[in-house]
Amino acid sequence: MIVGVKVGLVNLKEFQVLCMHAYQFYMKRLFASFICLLFVFPVFASGEPVSFEKVFSLSKEDVEAHWQKSKIPTLLARISNGIDVMEMVYTSQLPDGTPVLASGLLFIPRGYTKRKPAMMVYHHGTDLQRERKINLKGEQTICMVFAADGYLVLMPDYFGLGKGPGMHPYQHAETEAQSSIDMIRAVRKSKDKINLETDERIFITGYSQGGHAAMSTHKFISERHKDEIKVWASSPMSGAYDMTGVQSEVMYKAYSHPGYLPYLVFGYNPIYHFFENPSDIFAAPYDQTLPPLFDGKHSMDEVNKAMPPVPKDVFKPEALQAFENDPNFPFRKALEENNVFNWAPNEPVMLCYCEADEQVYYKNAIVAHKAMKENGSKNVRLRNSGKKFNHGQCAVYASVYTKYWFDSFRKGSKKGRKGDPFKLFILEVAKKKLVKAG
Repeated sequence: MIVGVKVGLVNLKEFQVLCMHAYQFYMKRLFASFICLLFVFPVFASGEPVSFEKVFSLSKEDVEAHWQKSKIPTLLARISNGIDVMEMVYTSQLPDGTPVLASGLLFIPRGYTKRKPAMMVYHHGTDLQRERKINLKGEQTICMVFAADGYLVLMPDYFGLGKGPGMHPYQHAETEAQSSIDMIRAVRKSKDKINLETDERIFITGYSQGGHAAMSTHKFISERHKDEIKVWASSPMSGAYDMTGVQSEVMYKAYSHPGYLPYLVFGYNPIYHFFENPSDIFAAPYDQTLPPLFDGKHSMDEVNKAMPPVPKDVFKPEALQAFENDPNFPFRKALEENNVFNWAPNEPVMLCYCEADEQVYYKNAIVAHKAMKENGSKNVRLRNSGKKFNHGQCAVYASVYTKYWFDSFRKGSKKGRKGDPFKLFILEVAKKKLVKAG
């Protein structure tokens, strides 16, 4: 059932939001800048809720029907409660302090009585199109699996996607983390609106780009906000953590998703300012054909089709040579800044991967695990979610392993356990059937 309930702001906050928009889009105009400086910045705070809209309300029976339609076995994905799905807009800020609006989805457990619901942040994979549909498919179904068993799930859109303005800074660690941290803050300030008390500790996970974002969020919380936000455990899944190392190898061979490379360049440029004109770095004809595809309206499939099979071939030879030989080349420096494997988490971390992943090289997880152990982390583990699964198949099984691992903490484990042996046996049988079916 679709519901249309909106929770608005007082007029002052509505005016602040209008000013933020004015600042972002017209900051070069003196009058708008003056108005925003006068009215926004003295009262602006990051992590403030702006609006809520309930878009779906599903009873426990509705969830059971959805599981049946999606062919999700209840034996492996328990249903303990119904779910409300809400769209949320909140305030955040760019690394330079510029205020920005951000958005995301909340999957709220209703009728869960076993204990306080756990809060979990789920970071979604690569999306180029700004508009986000709410269809309860794909990764939204993964969020539902957690929410149907007592997890309050936050799914941030990231900056520049969903309701947020501007270009999405793809695979940019600080903005990925900031969007998540401020969504946590905004949800905590809105408990009266969502009518839910949760456990104060946070679980963190995500897949593909979401694996990188999950690692970024845990890292930035650990380094900057550990007194404010307590992480229970994290499970980054199939993320490109080593951007300048093992993941960069895909530039030099035929690759299933070559469009990821220009997405990085165009996404980073507003922050790092590599070029004023695309022809400064991109070879013809790509300097002309690629820019129009990054307007937030085109899909990754369209970008992939516009690319050469080998990603590096979009660069001018001199730009590629500088990337390879000059350690201070701006794009290389930006990638290095967004590596997120070389740190030491204090909380438990499980790194899920699949060896046959054709999009994110599985050795990202191996490199991160080795670095974290060498840096002194005591509870970091690897989870091979399937030796023969591709990127899409891997997401399903990595998410199930992650849920079972998170569940064990809620049941009292300090270091985390794999899960119920019988369920794991059934899961292995299902995996073998999938491999056999091809």
